[in-house]
Amino acid sequence: MAEVAETNSLFKKPNHPYTEALLQAVPRIDQRKELKVISGNIPNLIEPPLGCRFHPRCPYAKNICSEKVPTLDFTSDDHLVACHFWRDLSLTGA
Repeated sequence: MAEVAETNSLFKKPNHPYTEALLQAVPRIDQRKELKVISGNIPNLIEPPLGCRFHPRCPYAKNICSEKVPTLDFTSDDHLVACHFWRDLSLTGA
């Protein structure tokens, strides 16, 4: 699990890089924009990578991301995120 939040909160202010990447890859009928591709390959589900499962594809990953699974932290009353660096990131929503 990467992130849990109320829908509007998640779309306005994602706190996990994977959520941000997914939002940037979704076409929108109300906007003409270039869709961004999530780099790398989908992880092997039988033998997932150590640490954060998104770290091989994450532009913000550091060494700890490949070594330790991040804990699921509250960012607010109803928003949870599992990222070592969520406090340091300024991610964009939809």
